Amino acid sequence: MIQQFEIKLPAFKRGFHLVTRHITEKLDQLPETGLVNIFVHHTSAGLMINENADPSVRVDLESSFNHLVPERMSYYTHTMEGDDDMPAHIKSALAGVSLTIPVEDHRLKLGTWQGIFLCEFRDHAGSRKVTLTVYS
Repeated sequence: MIQQFEIKLPAFKRGFHLVTRHITEKLDQLPETGLVNIFVHHTSAGLMINENADPSVRVDLESSFNHLVPERMSYYTHTMEGDDDMPAHIKSALAGVSLTIPVEDHRLKLGTWQGIFLCEFRDHAGSRKVTLTVYS
């Protein structure tokens, strides 16, 4: 059986934001075993699973992504939407826009220190649409 839900995440500032709670609140009745796919419908944001215990991880991820993909590079041709737009597309491609997480005992089978993060790569983004698909 397949179930599908859509949620809108609130607008977040640029950075890496823990959204595990936003996801699990919508997934109140998971199967005993299965999979959940999480897909963000945007080309300037991404999703990842990473450490949720120490907030400095998020700061270091932001710094590292900005170092890897700087703004205002002379070779960018897609520049009409602002200095952060083309780098946001590249960062989205690197992070990815979907996650698949196993389900066990009616719960997402995340590791002890793992959380689901929205990677917001724009300075002034709006809410983000996410589709959750549950496979049982």
